[in-house]
Amino acid sequence: MQGNKLLVTFSPHERDDLRTDKVMLYVIYALIPAMGVSIYYFGFYAIKTYLLTIIFTLGFEYLFQKISKRPVSLNDNSALVTAILLAMNLPPNSPWWLICVGSFVAIIIGKQVFGGLGQNPFNPALVARVFLLISWPAQMTNWIKPNPITKSFIFDAVSTATPLGASKTEVLTYGKIVSENLANTSSLFLGNVGGSLGEISALAIIIGGLFLLYKRIISWHIPLSYIVAFLIIVVPYWFFAPEKTLDPIAHLFSGGLMLGAFFMATDMVTSPVTKRGQLIFGAGCGILTAVIRLFGGYPEGVSFAILLMNATVPLIDYYIRPKSFGEVESE
Repeated sequence: MQGNKLLVTFSPHERDDLRTDKVMLYVIYALIPAMGVSIYYFGFYAIKTYLLTIIFTLGFEYLFQKISKRPVSLNDNSALVTAILLAMNLPPNSPWWLICVGSFVAIIIGKQVFGGLGQNPFNPALVARVFLLISWPAQMTNWIKPNPITKSFIFDAVSTATPLGASKTEVLTYGKIVSENLANTSSLFLGNVGGSLGEISALAIIIGGLFLLYKRIISWHIPLSYIVAFLIIVVPYWFFAPEKTLDPIAHLFSGGLMLGAFFMATDMVTSPVTKRGQLIFGAGCGILTAVIRLFGGYPEGVSFAILLMNATVPLIDYYIRPKSFGEVESE
């Protein structure tokens, strides 16, 4: 009991007609802008990656539930959301076998072995991304230059580097960033850069995130605390050593930070239930992302940061949970 408000948590509670399938459908709607931008810039490659990921992911969920004699739950749309998020964490020209392995890891290892929807401690799409990144780093960092479909729907893939990857390579090699105009701010914001399908356009992700906030599917606590905590680390570092990292705005709009803050860290199953807990969780994600980007060997830290914080959620919920009505502290 907080004042005159009763906080209800943990158990599955239905609110009006907002069922799981409808929540997942709203998430899919929110991802449409980012999907549209990725298809615009990567054409055939993006469509192929989305389609294969959806086919493999839904197929593995169906087969596992049939083999284990569980009710088939494809109609709750959760596997479809996992498929789209996994595709958004992959390079546009990912080979079919990489997509297949990633889909298997996301659905079977990241979700079903824990009991299915609502029981997985880690975000399934991120489990798959990290597994693939560690197992096949060359394929998972094989970026291609964007080429709008207004010019060519199918084109020869030209390799390129992401702004984060280029800056990290140059800092490790030369001790400073030496490239000029790695990517201008407008390109990062709109999506005309190399990278995973879901991380190229900060604008598209923000539009989708605002839609989820409007529909009250997510709250502001995790995205805001994630971004603020990230900037608290990055801004002073850049101020004192601007030659060793991208500027804070470039950091915000590049990589998977926006996708992670609005769509991955806010996963209801793998994030804290209380608002204070969500603030702590988001801040932890932001701090870890900044530390990995600035001081780690990987140019990107979003996936690792969120998964590490997923592991702390039971602890956060335990210590931040409100007292039960009528509960008396033991002496």
